[in-house]
Amino acid sequence: MFRSLYKTVPRPATLFKPFNSPIAIQHQIPKPRLLPTIQAKHFASIKMADTKTFIEAVKGRRTYYDLKAESPIPDSRIEEIVKTAIEVLPSSFNSQSARLVLLYGDHHKKLWDITRDSLFAFIPEEQKEATGARISGFQNAYATILFFEDYAPIKELQAAFAPYADKFPQWSEHTSAIHQFFLWTALEAEGFGANLQHYSPIIDDKVKEEWGVDKDYKLIAQLVFGTPNSPPGDRPKIVTFKPLEETFRIFK
Repeated sequence: MFRSLYKTVPRPATLFKPFNSPIAIQHQIPKPRLLPTIQAKHFASIKMADTKTFIEAVKGRRTYYDLKAESPIPDSRIEEIVKTAIEVLPSSFNSQSARLVLLYGDHHKKLWDITRDSLFAFIPEEQKEATGARISGFQNAYATILFFEDYAPIKELQAAFAPYADKFPQWSEHTSAIHQFFLWTALEAEGFGANLQHYSPIIDDKVKEEWGVDKDYKLIAQLVFGTPNSPPGDRPKIVTFKPLEETFRIFK
């Protein structure tokens, strides 16, 4: 069974068509709609997880690799957060091109089996041990969110607004980045650790086949999350920040 964000349904032959799958968003520019309860509860006061302000959560977001397959919150809460991302996050011209797939349990493990097998098919033998250990670390986590972009609404907007046609694919990437950042930060505010991976295009075809995703969707990233086994560690010394005088200007 494929776990839907709205209800549990058999795994569809083609994800999102018809729109009874994990993220049910039509291609046409949608009509205004009421926002979900979670927005009023958790964002009207600019708080996440009832204790952290948004700014605190952003500052606290880190990359965690040492994760275990446990969750500090119910699956229903995870799904509520993901649905909020789909419902309220912005996209250029309200294209709503983001498509998300949430993988738990055996589905999550299968993703990383696919990734390992795909990598082992072409990397040198001497790299397989280290690569396998890295993939096992992702597999040991609780779940993974796959971030796709649907190019159907993007193409419609390109046709409708020709002067901006070359910009819409770029703006689509912005949309995906917003979803990635929001979910990474929100899940860590709930007590998870997470890391963001990019194994496209190596795994794309097998992933789409396994979970019935439309072949024209573009896989952008994979967000791995679980309960941290250990702190993320100190920030690397090589990470330095440019002086604000070089990166920020104010005119009043």
